[in-house]
Amino acid sequence: ALYGIKGRGSNGEMASGAVCRPAAATAARLAPLVKGEIAAVKVNAQPAPLVPVSFAAPDGKVLGLADFKGRVVLLNLWATWCAPCRAEMPALDRLQAELGGPGFEVVTVNIDTQRLERPKQFLKDVGVASLVYYSDKEATIFTTLKRAGKAFGMPTTLLLDANGCELASLSGPAEWSSDEAKAFIRAALAR
Repeated sequence: ALYGIKGRGSNGEMASGAVCRPAAATAARLAPLVKGEIAAVKVNAQPAPLVPVSFAAPDGKVLGLADFKGRVVLLNLWATWCAPCRAEMPALDRLQAELGGPGFEVVTVNIDTQRLERPKQFLKDVGVASLVYYSDKEATIFTTLKRAGKAFGMPTTLLLDANGCELASLSGPAEWSSDEAKAFIRAALAR
């Protein structure tokens, strides 16, 4: 006879299905809120952990989503060459200013691979003050998410719960400081 232990990962946590099972209730709460300025958001009826990704903090330290465990995260990939990305950045900044804190963070990751001084200058020029500057100068995060079927174009935005389970995604821009978007994020934060 062959016996195995199912349900534990290499770090001792329950397997992804068990970790994300509670996120299904959150996703169900979110689904009716997808309208108006965020009508193109796709809610994941069966949330699962996002593939491991990494990016750099302002000090150069490499971070992954595990560094944000315990917080709901709106992960947004952007680049200065992407006009819709540039257009939505002020709204992401306003969302972070209003709702950001210990339980929620807008994590915008710049994936410019050339002229690396441009992203910071752009953010300064448009008055972004509440977002932390995260970057991936090789755009590996986009490639990883694309291979996993999570990124199809720019901008790409994913909403993750406090356990890193993907609740929703969007390919393309949104008005993230709209009333609809704020209600959506507040519903993700509700316990």
